Amino acid sequence: MSPKKSPFFELRSGSVDTLMFVVKTTDLDSMRAELTRRFEATPEFFANDVVAIDVRRLAGDERVPLAEIAQLLDSVRMRPVGVVANAEQMWATESALPLLEARDRRGAPAKQADEDSAATGNAPTSAATSAAASTSTGATASAAASAGASAATAAASAAESTAAVEPTSAVEPVRLATSPQTMVVDKPLRSGQRIYAKGDLVVLGLVSYGAEVIAEGNIHIYAPLRGRALAGVQGNHDARIFCTCLEPELISIAGIYRTTENPLPAEVLGKPVQIWLEEEKLMIEPLRLT
Repeated sequence: MSPKKSPFFELRSGSVDTLMFVVKTTDLDSMRAELTRRFEATPEFFANDVVAIDVRRLAGDERVPLAEIAQLLDSVRMRPVGVVANAEQMWATESALPLLEARDRRGAPAKQADEDSAATGNAPTSAATSAAASTSTGATASAAASAGASAATAAASAAESTAAVEPTSAVEPVRLATSPQTMVVDKPLRSGQRIYAKGDLVVLGLVSYGAEVIAEGNIHIYAPLRGRALAGVQGNHDARIFCTCLEPELISIAGIYRTTENPLPAEVLGKPVQIWLEEEKLMIEPLRLT
């Protein structure tokens, strides 16, 4: 029998989406204290989630003990599967964890990508400026994609977006309407369902407790948000979350998150809001719909 037709297993190329634990310091004691403080009160939020250790923010002459960081993550029930590093950080290969290629670095020089990421993360912007930039960028990308996309590309994109639905329980599949930039979910999401969008994500129904919506771009929810919403998951600090009724378990932009451990102010709880990131702080503002 040909090994390519073995009934016992297959080896295929593919990609897996993970959380990124971005290391910004070599001070392990401070990292341990902060990790414990942030996760011990809400141990279930990232329980058993797969995570990659990203050391690209460290200077070229800085090193961290990756085995100890892996143990730290394991202590809060996260599952480290590899390390993301720049080419000059050869010490990362000495770890028992494999080197991973981050999707946001493919096709772009690592140094330039890091500079772009740092500029995005450190530049404080006002709400009006950030919204204008987001609108302008989205319009430009949409026009470019519409002009250059072929029928084959559109079909591949639709298939890829459909594959991003990851129900973790026996629930009815969600119907999706897709474009190269935006995924639209037109049914409520039940507990255990997870949606991942490579661009913007629009949800037209309820996001129930225990459900999770994740996007590399913005998230728009035209219904109550009661589960988890994570926007800009590939490090997009300009991403935003919009919803018509904010009652979340967790909200996150570019890895900066807030849980219901800290009660939301009355002026935004259960109200239409927009959420954005300003100097690594989540900002929540009521939407003026009238």
